[in-house]
Amino acid sequence: MSENQWTNVDEYFVGLFLPTDTALDAAVTRSADADLPPIAVAPNQGKLLQLLATMQGARRILEVGTLGGYSTIWLARALPEDGHLVTLELEPRHAAVARENLDSAGFGDVVEIRIGPAATSLQGLIDERGEPFDFIFIDANKDGYPKYLELSLQLSRPGTVIVADNVVRGGEVVNASSSDELVQGVRRFLEMAAANDRIEGTAIQTVGSKGYDGFAMLVVTA
Repeated sequence: MSENQWTNVDEYFVGLFLPTDTALDAAVTRSADADLPPIAVAPNQGKLLQLLATMQGARRILEVGTLGGYSTIWLARALPEDGHLVTLELEPRHAAVARENLDSAGFGDVVEIRIGPAATSLQGLIDERGEPFDFIFIDANKDGYPKYLELSLQLSRPGTVIVADNVVRGGEVVNASSSDELVQGVRRFLEMAAANDRIEGTAIQTVGSKGYDGFAMLVVTA
């Protein structure tokens, strides 16, 4: 099978389950016009995030890696009326585009964007001693994944769901001797999760319009 065929299948699924969406289409266009990298989740992957957060009954959501806010919009749609989402973004320029996209989508009062290194922002949330998060989506620099997991666990409760994107690395995740720090970051993240007795989880390979990839899904149990 070719990537072209994977894309065709994705487009078929999107056509069935995801009607034209003005807010999301505008977010994609605005992000492209601002020259943001085209690395946001695919539409059906965004819908999956929304469904997972909805099934979990999430009232508080944390996102590590905002980019232009495309996945943020999907996650915000899962929130109840009293829900809140905190999203962390390193680049001020990306955060500015995300802010415009979120305001345009009607989530200006629902989503808080924190700008700066994700580990610093996560530690800040820990220090604030606020309510734990119900759902956490990690989609940022892969070499930071182990630290993000360590800190995210401190912001979790039993039942918190943690989803981490891009964990297959084109299949290189199996290469223990890889010189790629992103591969090694993902490997450490997965090994930490597997060894942690507070976590139940799995990782899934995927194909689609974004190519060959995959994600990990974890549940905090204690």
